[in-house]
Amino acid sequence: MEDLWKNQNCFHLFGNFECLKAAVQNGADSVYLGTNSFNARARAKNFDLNTLAEAIKYAKLRNVKVHIALNILIKEYEFEDAVKLAITSYNLGADALIIQDLGLITYLLKNYPEIPIHASTQMTTHNLEGVKQLEKMGISRVVLSRELSVPEIKNICKNTNVEIETFIHGALCISYSGQCLFSSIIGGRSRKSWPLRSSL
Repeated sequence: MEDLWKNQNCFHLFGNFECLKAAVQNGADSVYLGTNSFNARARAKNFDLNTLAEAIKYAKLRNVKVHIALNILIKEYEFEDAVKLAITSYNLGADALIIQDLGLITYLLKNYPEIPIHASTQMTTHNLEGVKQLEKMGISRVVLSRELSVPEIKNICKNTNVEIETFIHGALCISYSGQCLFSSIIGGRSRKSWPLRSSL
């Protein structure tokens, strides 16, 4: 178990500037956030490009890395805008992009190889072969499916060279991460609209 946690970093998710400041001031190594477009937290407060630039600057001045979530599936007519947002986010100083859509990942890796791409947990990568395939593509980090056990995570870490990230706290829906049909009906696709939790 000691080796598994040897190089851990503390990540915090937030949806507004006050939460960002709280995370940074309380020891976060990295933070990740979404903009008003193309992220799974459809009902959260998110950042427009102006506040995104401010947030990145605030964090980077304090040596905190910023990862931008573009973690939904991208429709054909949205693709160009998603690419523009990815490039803009990187140019503003984002350290990495967390992406679900395989087409967007492939396009960015081919045309903008300098941008670090992290495979979102929304991809439901839940076994070693899936991680190895993403590593072969050029993904720099895989955020594992939240349904994995500690022994499964440990096995993946031991048998791959790509960085591994995993959730240790947060919501765990009864459906598989990123594959919720009910949520997609309400949110337009498999976004985190939490319909089951909201009804409890």
